[in-house]
Amino acid sequence: MSRLRDVPECREEYNPARLTLARKRRGLTKKELAELIGVDLRSVVAYEANRIPKEEVFQRIQGILKFPAAFFLGSDLEVPSESSVSFRAMTKMRAWQRDMALGQGAICLHLNNWLEAKFDLPLPLLPDLSRESSPEAASETLRREWAMGELPIRNTVHLLEAKGVRVFSLCIEAREVDAFSTWKESTPFVFLNLHKTSEHGRFDAAHELGHLVLHRHGAPNGREAEREADAFAAAFLMPRGSVLANAPRFATLERLIKLKRNWGVSVAALNHRLHQLGLLSDWQYRTLCIEIAKNGYRTAEPEGCEREGSLLLTKVLNQLHGEGVSRGQIATELCITNDELNEMMFGLVMVGIDGGQAQQNRDIKRKGHQLFVVS
Repeated sequence: MSRLRDVPECREEYNPARLTLARKRRGLTKKELAELIGVDLRSVVAYEANRIPKEEVFQRIQGILKFPAAFFLGSDLEVPSESSVSFRAMTKMRAWQRDMALGQGAICLHLNNWLEAKFDLPLPLLPDLSRESSPEAASETLRREWAMGELPIRNTVHLLEAKGVRVFSLCIEAREVDAFSTWKESTPFVFLNLHKTSEHGRFDAAHELGHLVLHRHGAPNGREAEREADAFAAAFLMPRGSVLANAPRFATLERLIKLKRNWGVSVAALNHRLHQLGLLSDWQYRTLCIEIAKNGYRTAEPEGCEREGSLLLTKVLNQLHGEGVSRGQIATELCITNDELNEMMFGLVMVGIDGGQAQQNRDIKRKGHQLFVVS
């Protein structure tokens, strides 16, 4: 049986750092929180310094920030630093959006620690490709190391998880916050905003993989880093040889819509890749760009592919459910609410998995008193 007490219990001592984290997780400033709980700004500043709120104020804080009392009694949680993550649209992103994303990242790291204490998860198998001559060369090297050849990728989330990347949902309804990635010591993390088409989500996953293998030892932000990650993602999802072998002699929008299914990418991404490889002239490329925009295919993908989910999280939850461990118990152990737990897995696992029948997974084996997932 997986042991519920493998993770230390919340300490019985108020931790002001947890209040700061909870406030930022909800995208609030100190002034906004003060107004919502009916105190002055100086009081919130004091609460986040080390002054313990009065009981009635503390209850209002819990209600506004939607965290149980136990959360504010926990030890410090590690928050990904802004300098170590790959935010794509930093110039468009507002401070509160950045704080919300980093706050959810901290809660996801907390969940991952809980999972790693109970399961042996796949070990990271991501090489450092920062010295490759180009993103295209890095993509070819990675495909070769992972023995993928020119084959299309059926499920990017499954692939990343099998290679030791921890994938969580970034449940923020803001186009400026699409995805980000980071390393925590030797473990890579990818956070995906799944309020998008599946094709865009697949490209985001490959884009963040590019950051992880290309920019591990340098700042992953900046226009050049973003261009490199985009080029890597395009080459990784649409290998040169595969595209050259399947490219149409005369590209029309209808043909691109049919062809994009081969690689599970957006019609806009395929159009760009064909132009990049010299298979479309500048005039053909611009004409197709206009048609794509006119038909609204930049936001609503034609003939979209199936939404990708997490195999690892589904198996773990099924195994725990089979042992009588509910999501509610997991949330209690983490000192968070069920809603917060579900948001970390939004779009990656079935919402009603707790109420379903437990499944036996051949890929989940016992190892002593723990479990591990075979990739």
